[in-house]
Amino acid sequence: MVLRSVFALYQQVPNILSRVAVMMKPQVVFVLGGPGAGKGTQCTKITENYSYTHLSAGDLLRGERAREGSEFGQLIDRHIKEGQIVPVEITINLLKKAMEETMKADEKKFRFLIDGFPRNEDNLQGWSRVMDDKANVKFVLFFDCSNEVCIDRCLERGQHSGRTDDNRESLQKRIQTYLQSTRPIIDQYEKQGKVRTVDASHKVDEVFADVKAILDKEG
Repeated sequence: MVLRSVFALYQQVPNILSRVAVMMKPQVVFVLGGPGAGKGTQCTKITENYSYTHLSAGDLLRGERAREGSEFGQLIDRHIKEGQIVPVEITINLLKKAMEETMKADEKKFRFLIDGFPRNEDNLQGWSRVMDDKANVKFVLFFDCSNEVCIDRCLERGQHSGRTDDNRESLQKRIQTYLQSTRPIIDQYEKQGKVRTVDASHKVDEVFADVKAILDKEG
């Protein structure tokens, strides 16, 4: 009887180890939408109410651009000002480092909102190459909003944010980049049944009510 119990437990070990390995991997939700769709605002509200850590690809890039001695600072600055997408190797390295540091500081913090990534096919392929066996993408949270509303929000934000890309010229370029490069990525995930869409044109609290319904359902 004892031997049978020991053997049964021995058989379960691979499954238990497999579940532990999955749990220890970062659990990722990609957060996508046009500039000004409210991704950052909603991510802040999510982290206040759920056990997620918010990582903004844009904020990480801007932080690296401002970091004294950064070898990528000028390159990042040029891409951001032109509304272009920064080379994927730089962005993924910053995201990977941020997740590792977060989980090292607190092993319970393994759920991440990655805001503003992947923004194009190159980003997606780069993530697959580097992170497919290191993180699990649960779904894409897509904030859908008209270009006009996005631009108005960014121009208003630009009066206080100090961001060099919150001006009409940069915004037009960013919108075009989003439509040409990021929307096809959202469409790809949609075909896989992994997109959860929120109408982001409403007021902040109304949008968050829809976000909350999604997160409560997804677990």
